[in-house]
Amino acid sequence: MTFTWTYNGVVPRKLRRVLKSLGVTSSLIKVAIFHGGRLLLNGETAWAIANVNPGDEVGIEVPDEQANDRVTPCDLPFKIAYEDRDFLVIDKAAGVATVPAHNVPVQDSLVNRVKAYYQRQGYPNQVTHVATRLDRDTSGLVIFPKHRFAHAVLDRQLKAHQIKKEYVAVVGGKVSSHGYLDAPIQRDPESFVQRMVGPAGKVSVTEYWRQAMTPTASLIKIRLHTGRTHQIRCHFSWRGNPLFGDEMYGGNCTRITRQALHCQQISFFSPFLNQTITLKAALPWDMEDLIKDLKLK
Repeated sequence: MTFTWTYNGVVPRKLRRVLKSLGVTSSLIKVAIFHGGRLLLNGETAWAIANVNPGDEVGIEVPDEQANDRVTPCDLPFKIAYEDRDFLVIDKAAGVATVPAHNVPVQDSLVNRVKAYYQRQGYPNQVTHVATRLDRDTSGLVIFPKHRFAHAVLDRQLKAHQIKKEYVAVVGGKVSSHGYLDAPIQRDPESFVQRMVGPAGKVSVTEYWRQAMTPTASLIKIRLHTGRTHQIRCHFSWRGNPLFGDEMYGGNCTRITRQALHCQQISFFSPFLNQTITLKAALPWDMEDLIKDLKLK
């Protein structure tokens, strides 16, 4: 796969520095040089120390990525919210894991389904990179970078908190019109999976806005300022407002069979298109029914 740009600087620079300014990582440059790719200057193979002048075309050619044989392809369907050469964004249904469980030889997850999809499409890169994740019973948008360069781009954005995710949740009880939940989250010592608020935890910040409320339930919009496992579920349970359907964290499970949590919007920057991509996913039917049943709409 080849990526090219026009150098718009005003002074000459070394090719390596120009590529790094465009988001190409040092590791990707090494892959190109030592593992079957190449660096490009005006369409020709070039050294990393080659001089680049304003208006020159620079580029990098990286070798195709081979699939991991330990991941079993699964032909079950999924809903595509967006796809281009570099990114695949899926509107995940509740009940499907994002990644395979450890030490299970045959399984179904989005990674398994995407691997089968890549095979059917005949894509040159067969590695199923995943940049964002959702719990099995949380629905909504998940990003799959389609090659290692796109994955590196999103990793950098994640670390800089530049990928914006917006959730919708239904919680028990009343909440204020707007607020922050700022409490450290750690593993629950009595559970392999569950989290809890505790002094040994990592900094965790959740912001929310109330959309509707009754005496027994609230519809809220949520934005995460950190990305801890089970952060939304743990924070609202700790606050005394567990999510409907969230048995693990003490939610009311009589009206919905999974936690009432949906990633409805995601925004990230694509340097390949030089634009921000913002996507939305409609609420699934079970959450729509819950909202109507609770008279929150």
